[in-house]
Amino acid sequence: MKIKTKLTLGVGLLFLMIIIVSIVGAFNINALKNDTENILTANYNSLEYCRTILDAIENKTGDSWQNLERDLNKQEQNITEIGEAEATEQIRINFEQLKLNPENFEATIKIRNAVFTVMDMNMEAIQRKSDFAQQTANKAMLWIGVSGTLCFLIAFVLLVNLPSNIANPIKSLSESIKQIADKNYSQRVHFESHSEYGQLAKSFNTMAKKLEEYNNSNLAKLMMEKKRIETLINKMHDPVIGLDENLQILFANEEASKITGLKQDDLIGKSSTALALKNDLIRALIRDLVLSNDKQPVNTAPIKIFAENKESYFEKETIDIAIVPTGEHELRSYGHVIFLRNVTSYKELDSAKTNFIATVSHEFKTPIASIKMSLQLLENEQIGKLNQEQLNLIDSIKDDANRLLKITGELLNMTQVESGNIQLSLRPEDPKEIVSYALNATRLQAEQKQIKIDFICPDNMSKVIVDIEKTAWVVTNLVSNAIRYSYDNSSILIKLEETQNQIQLSVKDAGQGIAPQYQHKIFDRYFRVPGTNKEGTGLGLAISKELIEAQGGEIRVESEFGAGSTFLILLNKAI
Repeated sequence: MKIKTKLTLGVGLLFLMIIIVSIVGAFNINALKNDTENILTANYNSLEYCRTILDAIENKTGDSWQNLERDLNKQEQNITEIGEAEATEQIRINFEQLKLNPENFEATIKIRNAVFTVMDMNMEAIQRKSDFAQQTANKAMLWIGVSGTLCFLIAFVLLVNLPSNIANPIKSLSESIKQIADKNYSQRVHFESHSEYGQLAKSFNTMAKKLEEYNNSNLAKLMMEKKRIETLINKMHDPVIGLDENLQILFANEEASKITGLKQDDLIGKSSTALALKNDLIRALIRDLVLSNDKQPVNTAPIKIFAENKESYFEKETIDIAIVPTGEHELRSYGHVIFLRNVTSYKELDSAKTNFIATVSHEFKTPIASIKMSLQLLENEQIGKLNQEQLNLIDSIKDDANRLLKITGELLNMTQVESGNIQLSLRPEDPKEIVSYALNATRLQAEQKQIKIDFICPDNMSKVIVDIEKTAWVVTNLVSNAIRYSYDNSSILIKLEETQNQIQLSVKDAGQGIAPQYQHKIFDRYFRVPGTNKEGTGLGLAISKELIEAQGGEIRVESEFGAGSTFLILLNKAI
């Protein structure tokens, strides 16, 4: 039972007993009062009236007769005892005779005797009622005594038990605190678990357990481990910054000081949010932690930092420090550690690779164009006729040249994407014209496989904000892929749909489809579904994704293995 409940019940019981004693006392006092008033009203007044009548018959004056008449009338109205009415009537009869003959001695004697009779009756009644009042008083004393004794016993029980119930746990807790102060961390307290003391005991025991755990640890060893970890962090070649749960900087190694341009004394112990107001790099590093309490996603885009007169690239990784404290059951966050991996060398290699591919691809275009021009000259009969085998060789060389030209074009597009040099000319364009261009470009390819292409487009279609050349290239690539992977004599569905803010273009083929385990990789560079015998570099979809997303759109795939694939392009509507 909780302490508050105990106090409420104890004080409430005392309050109830006081009310009961008060009610019993008031009731008995009121009964005694009624008995006393009854004596005074019924009997004492009658004696007073009788005394006045006796005085009147002795004096026999005019005023005396008037007083006798008045008091006799009052006595006739105050008859309370048995026989008192007859005696009063005798007084009235004889008084009437006495008024006719004031010298009637016999009437006087009878009046006096009747008055004495009434007085005797009232004196006896007074004695009797006095005894009854005494009984009432005794009863009152008994009930008040019983109620008071009961209240005393209850108050005594509460006086003995209630303070001990409250004070003893406090005393025990005080003794335990003294034991803890004397470094006896094995001390525990055990109170009932349903009271406030139970909760206090649980908290105290948790504290004692933690203190015992800390006491049993080797402080020198802990300090040595702390020094070792600090030295290890400082010797790391990558910047490391540690934050507590309030984003206060706990540690930062020398590399972190270099890239932030701040000394370690200006970093450690300072609030990162305050430093972010003056330092752009700190602000960029803690932005995700300030804006969201959820688990932070891995930032794959390298951060470009200019420090020590050179430009470097770093990949940021934020690790949340969350543990279950001793004696508790819930996981709590105790801070974050920010790692910055220096990827400058990899970035330089990637840039060199991109430049190399761009240079080689550009250089390939000239000899490929010369080869195609030479093939055209060979096909001209004015130079000379070729036999069938020579024509077959020319066709084979032409296909290889076209394939090389396509590959070099895709490589050039990819280098533009990787270098961020995509030049976009965004204007409102009719999406039906884009689809029509793609259909014209792939008509011959579809006719060779006898594939029917259905185009569904509602009337009054809104325009889209796109670069028409690059978007047409993407749609042509999707339609070409759909033809390539569809079966002969099948059909392809191209559909334009308008939503509130976007235009959706879907290209649905009738091929085998993409297995679920490969669908999330279909837009990766150089990826080709295993087991596919179709020609390709694996760059077309990757370039398509980059071009569409550069225009603020979205491209995705929906496929059911064995039932074909649907590629969806979402483009922003023109306002």
